[in-house]
Amino acid sequence: MYQFILFILYLKFATASAKFKWGVATASYQIEGAIGVDGSGRNIWDDFSDIPGKIHNNEKATIADNSYYLYENDIELIKGMNLNSYRFSISWARILPFGNGEVNQLGIDHYNKLIDALVAAQIEPFVTLYHWDLPSDLEKQYSGWLNKKIIKDFAYYAETCFSHFGDRVKHWITMNEPHTFVVVGYSDGAFAVSRK
Repeated sequence: MYQFILFILYLKFATASAKFKWGVATASYQIEGAIGVDGSGRNIWDDFSDIPGKIHNNEKATIADNSYYLYENDIELIKGMNLNSYRFSISWARILPFGNGEVNQLGIDHYNKLIDALVAAQIEPFVTLYHWDLPSDLEKQYSGWLNKKIIKDFAYYAETCFSHFGDRVKHWITMNEPHTFVVVGYSDGAFAVSRK
């Protein structure tokens, strides 16, 4: 009887682990680089890093890990670790340079290539829509997240992503750590947008 129970537990564990998602996660601003490349607009972290003393050594994400160009290498690393999922964020300003309005096709093309390469490598894409990189123009126009106008613009951005990538992306994360970007960006002022 004892061996039978162990066998059942083993089967349950084996089935569960086969479905379990082992992966890594990144944020577009932290790894992509290619700031202002291929029609990408500015975001609040570009503006924040322009303020002397806000970022260690006054560094900028102009190159970062250069993942915009080296994403295939990143996928090889993920595959080499035997992981089956990758959570990354899409840069809102790379898709909609002004936060709303005309879609930047070169931004769409970039994320299509990334998603296609993940699928081809049998790595499931998980996409975060907002990882703290609000397009600068929305902050300048109406104070970004502090104004209800953001609802319409965020919905348009999300729908744009769903329509272009939703055939391959089945898992969407709305916002990364909302508490962090609200408190540290809008209360403490240590992160973009640096309000107090």
